[in-house]
Amino acid sequence: MIKRLLSTSLIAFFLLTSMIGMVHAAPATCSPLLSHTFPRLQDETPQNLCQYQGKVILVVNTASYCGFTSQYDGLEKLYAKYKDQGLVVLGFPSNDFGQQEPGSNKEIADFCKNTYDVKFPMFAKSSVSGSSANPLFKMLIAKTGTTPKWNFYKYLIDRNGNVIDSYNSMTKPTSESIVNAIEKLLQEKI
Repeated sequence: MIKRLLSTSLIAFFLLTSMIGMVHAAPATCSPLLSHTFPRLQDETPQNLCQYQGKVILVVNTASYCGFTSQYDGLEKLYAKYKDQGLVVLGFPSNDFGQQEPGSNKEIADFCKNTYDVKFPMFAKSSVSGSSANPLFKMLIAKTGTTPKWNFYKYLIDRNGNVIDSYNSMTKPTSESIVNAIEKLLQEKI
């Protein structure tokens, strides 16, 4: 009888701890802004942006042959410095402005890796302006009322998936305004 009671108690204990673990591991609801899937730049594997829910996100449209291309260096430094605190930089190559991203996804990926050793997530080339803008940029434009005017336009998103600010191409990723905003958002709880 005692053996059976212990056995039943152990089973109940393991079931309860398993259920607690499942509740704890349940994914948070994904914000509508992040409810999009895009192919990765390197291998075109589909990636759902919901995986970045709960992080501070800097979204940037990029180009390999632009006067602002050196901003890849600042973006990578920003990502390296703050990624362990919850920042992610998401790069979206686009040929929308001045035809400054004419290459294939493989050519863009090789350029980013070989020239700037980019490690932050990059996605396949897409449009970021006008009626053919990808769905993320359409939402960013709708929420801010600001469309990218050139390459390396930036949008800052908080941990809850809300657009906080946008920055023009002239604003460097390591500028005081961006760094201060990121540090403030990293301190906020979800």
